[in-house]
Amino acid sequence: MSRNKKNSTTQSLQHDAQETQDAHEKNHSDEKAHYKAELRALQIELVKLQRDIIRKNEKILVILEGRDSAGKDGSIKRIIEHLSPRETRVVALSKPSDKEESQWYFQRYIEHLPSAAEMVFFNRSWYNRAGVEKVMGFCTDQQYEEFFAEVNNFEGMLVRSGIHLFKFYLDISRDEQKKRLESRKDDPLKQWKTSPIDEKALKHWKDYSEARNIMFARSHSPFAPWIIVNANDKKRARLQLIKGILSRLSYSGKDEMQVLPDQSIVFEYEALYLDNAMIQE
Repeated sequence: MSRNKKNSTTQSLQHDAQETQDAHEKNHSDEKAHYKAELRALQIELVKLQRDIIRKNEKILVILEGRDSAGKDGSIKRIIEHLSPRETRVVALSKPSDKEESQWYFQRYIEHLPSAAEMVFFNRSWYNRAGVEKVMGFCTDQQYEEFFAEVNNFEGMLVRSGIHLFKFYLDISRDEQKKRLESRKDDPLKQWKTSPIDEKALKHWKDYSEARNIMFARSHSPFAPWIIVNANDKKRARLQLIKGILSRLSYSGKDEMQVLPDQSIVFEYEALYLDNAMIQE
């Protein structure tokens, strides 16, 4: 092959590679623009919702559970971004103190429940006992059983008192969790998220799965059902989570089509979903 022919072939290959890269970048840019536009539209719906909550003096409690790195922080950040800080609270409790350890288990959560006109988001909740405390041995078998003996009655009281209670579980695969935990180590802006528990998350994957499945089976109820969100795609999960909240509440000016969730991503728990892979193993 002549030198000119070689150069022509090389240039052609380079041109094709550049076109492929340009197309990829354009698709990425289009997806990002679409995500931002849809997020803004949903955030407008959230503002409409909050105006109605304030007007009607309603009380909203949203619980977000899920494995480490499932996307709870990022989701809450986008949900509350344009809401009134006076009527919006995020609760992320640290390890209980010695005094709190001596109290009735649910006691320290009660003071954080929503008052009239408030939206409260629990970034993890009393379900710590059914998850990390059980897996890591931070509670006794007796405490674990007492939790399940009381949790449905406790949530029933909350609902009967007028609180709108929503329990969301952000579900990710083992490979996705591994990737996200690894990315935390190299990101200086995410160092606050790392903890000794993170290092044991993958090691205890099956234990967490078993604890989660028991939690679903024993605390899913008609008045406080578990709502699963497939969260392997962070951005899609955020949008669908917001739709999952909005679609379950009535408010003035609601755009019904805008808030219709994708039921392959957001769905109420059913035991059969553990067998058909809708819920990660």
